[in-house]
Amino acid sequence: MAEAAASGWPEPVVRVQALSESGAATIPERYVRPEAERPSSAAAAVAAETDGGVNIPVVDLSSPGSAATARAVAEACREWGFFQAVNHGVPPALLRRARGVWRGFFHQPMEVKQRYANSPATYEGYGSRLGVDKGALLDWGDYYFLHVRPPHLLSYDKWPHLPPDLRY
Repeated sequence: MAEAAASGWPEPVVRVQALSESGAATIPERYVRPEAERPSSAAAAVAAETDGGVNIPVVDLSSPGSAATARAVAEACREWGFFQAVNHGVPPALLRRARGVWRGFFHQPMEVKQRYANSPATYEGYGSRLGVDKGALLDWGDYYFLHVRPPHLLSYDKWPHLPPDLRY
């Protein structure tokens, strides 16, 4: 527990990758949402019958300053918690390259990734939990969070050195 207190987390952080590689036959209860918080299979079945499947919201960002775009983003986040962005102007080649170098980071040995472990002060870095409530339900995923905007929050100390292309 001293390790958790030293890191700022209320309890030791267990990486989802480590759990997934442990060979456990069941998902730990910490990662299982109550029935009322899960997507409804009945709603999915109705959607599949009426429109051919469940489709996440798609938000067109070609007019980022418009009220319609702001409403679409707000509604998607409120209803779904996420959305697919189209017409954002980011070249597909850049997206593919970024995805590739981040996959390279996540395929590094755990001791390499742990050098960039985050803290609850900023959540910046390699992490597996959001929030500092002891005993909280957790999401099934490891992540890497970086501030890039506003510029005064950008800290290159948090950017991994491996793979080398990641800093580029």
